[in-house]
Amino acid sequence: MLNVDNLPETIPIFPLPGALLLPRSDLPLHIFEPRYLRMLDDCLKTDARLIGMIQPRSVPSGEGERLHSIGCAGRLTSFQETEDGRYMISLSGISRFRLLEEVEQGQTSYRRGRVSWSGFERDLGPSERDGQLDRAVFLDLLARYFDAVSLSTEWASLKEADDETLLNALSMLCPFAPEERQALLEAPSLATRRETLVTLMEFALRGDGGSNRETVQ
Repeated sequence: MLNVDNLPETIPIFPLPGALLLPRSDLPLHIFEPRYLRMLDDCLKTDARLIGMIQPRSVPSGEGERLHSIGCAGRLTSFQETEDGRYMISLSGISRFRLLEEVEQGQTSYRRGRVSWSGFERDLGPSERDGQLDRAVFLDLLARYFDAVSLSTEWASLKEADDETLLNALSMLCPFAPEERQALLEAPSLATRRETLVTLMEFALRGDGGSNRETVQ
């Protein structure tokens, strides 16, 4: 079992705009770049099998790539190799982390970071509940948002999901901008994440929505 005391101080980091991983949630990824194939091979050799998902910051052109200070580490829980040497993998969110500094890559071609897990102890505990979640009001807003951005879903599954599964799944799957996803990641509690979701959906409803129909499952 992973806990704060045995989480590694240095982990591989995977900067990927728009990719959001949350504790106790799963993120599927398609790995094909040579440096990340190497990262995956090295990850499989470790006991923790952790990869740190983190988003690049939006910076003016010419200033290079900067990373947000907070990401989420996922444990590699499944992978499948394709005939052409690519991987379909799944990361299960373990805990958020604060990136302290990047470390020398050495012989690796991927990035690594020295991280702190302090302040995110709740991520390693049981799933959260949102005692202030009014499902009827929230699902009504969600239906209007899905209609505005041309999304469809299996409503029965959403209605049956527990608080954390519902709110985290929507945070990860809805077509929010990278900076908006970062705000959802950094929300200190499930209730705060729900409040952020509501704000983002209400903001979208004041705009012109989207034009491409997708399905959220």
